Amino acid sequence: MTGSTSDYDDRAARRRLAAAAQRETESLDLEAIVVRYEDRADRCTITPRECSEAEQLTTWLSADAAAFVDLADAR
Repeated sequence: MTGSTSDYDDRAARRRLAAAAQRETESLDLEAIVVRYEDRADRCTITPRECSEAEQLTTWLSADAAAFVDLADAR
């Protein structure tokens, strides 16, 4: 036990950061999933294309679809 009362696992976070640093130069295929709503802003979730089901629960980023821009437009 780390003395923390939260459920946050600092060791797991450090392992993920170390793994990410090793893959820094690798390319990663991402998938964008857009959920459209009638009564609120559409949401876009970005996740690695090749990801285990367990990793899918924690390896994602979601935001309003309007927050994302086309890469070519941003360059």
